Amino acid sequence: MLTHLATALAVLGLLTVMPGPDMAVVTRRALVAGRGDALRTVGGIASGLLLWGALTAAGLAAVLAASPAAYVIVKLLGAGYLVFLGAQALWQHRRAGAGAETGVAGTAGSPWRTGLVSNVLNPKIAVVYTGLLPTLAPPGLPAAWAMALLVLLHVLLTLAWLSGYVLLLAKAGTVLEKPRIRRALGRSTGVALIGFGVAVAASSG
Repeated sequence: MLTHLATALAVLGLLTVMPGPDMAVVTRRALVAGRGDALRTVGGIASGLLLWGALTAAGLAAVLAASPAAYVIVKLLGAGYLVFLGAQALWQHRRAGAGAETGVAGTAGSPWRTGLVSNVLNPKIAVVYTGLLPTLAPPGLPAAWAMALLVLLHVLLTLAWLSGYVLLLAKAGTVLEKPRIRRALGRSTGVALIGFGVAVAASSG
């Protein structure tokens, strides 16, 4: 059982640290609104994972993963949301001018809700939870308990990784406060979000 758990941790860890929309959303919040907002965004992302875990336990995530039409709808909604966030980031840095240089460019909406929505509208998590997690389940545990354990491990890994990333950005605050670097990072994050949105929309599954 310990060997299976170690394997599951390694696989879930790799999935967690791979750069993706979650990291881009957190980066945008950290740059525009600071450490507190970014950490609340991380909380929203973790809540989204817990919601997907609950949907998986209820069988709804499996229905979504198996339904091409439902999958495409959620995929396009998620892609559109990422593109919206990216375009918003680019517009704020363009419009704010001197305000963006001093770090007062705002970002609309609750950071927790932003993290939650960006995660919930990612149908790939449904595929991972219904297709991958059962293969990582340690033997000897009832299926429901094994899935709950794996989802909890994924949430904890995500919280640790993204929170550590936010704290790293905060420690680099003196560098990130330089107007040129802030503008470059803000714009590159916006472009990354749009790129992730396009990639999600173009993905086949």
